[in-house]
Amino acid sequence: MKRIEPIHVAVAETSVIVRSGLVSVLKRVPDLTVQPVEITSPEGLQNCMQGHQPDILIINPTFGGWFNVEEFKSNYPQAPTKCISVLCSVTDTNLLKGYDDSITLYDDVETLNKKLVALMNIGEDDAEGEQEALSQREKEIICCVVRGMTNKETAEKLFLSIHTVITHRRNIARKLQIHSPAGLTIYAIVNKLVELSEIKMNL
Repeated sequence: MKRIEPIHVAVAETSVIVRSGLVSVLKRVPDLTVQPVEITSPEGLQNCMQGHQPDILIINPTFGGWFNVEEFKSNYPQAPTKCISVLCSVTDTNLLKGYDDSITLYDDVETLNKKLVALMNIGEDDAEGEQEALSQREKEIICCVVRGMTNKETAEKLFLSIHTVITHRRNIARKLQIHSPAGLTIYAIVNKLVELSEIKMNL
């Protein structure tokens, strides 16, 4: 199922190795036609947003010293741009608030593809209204929880720190008002995040 209409992705990263690597991977994403543009400075990002606004902005949270994603979104309220943080080092989770998703240097083409597809599909199904409040990473963590994985196992699988997993679980509980594995299991089944055969019974 190849999406014919191109997705415009801006990659804002000062490291030429990381930036060029991301652009190379984006061009190989199988299910999408991606047109990437490289951005090397805050001025370049401003020029990009004043011209042809990208569908997705992949940006290092330390871009320009510290990238304020919430201020960025408030400056361009009409822009449909989704923001993905690219994590090249240990990053304070407080800096990641406001991003629609995140990727790491360990993510492969398939993972990146799934995240781009998920972001581009947001809002297409009104029945998923509550689910849209969750980031793709939070959905992945819910799946790990309902499969009976510990925080340590989840962290290893998703290449995160245990602290980050715990923070995500706290945010999930706050957003959904669900505070038990059993509740998350029911949520995951209802919202078709997992198949019944995948679930380690937490009920």
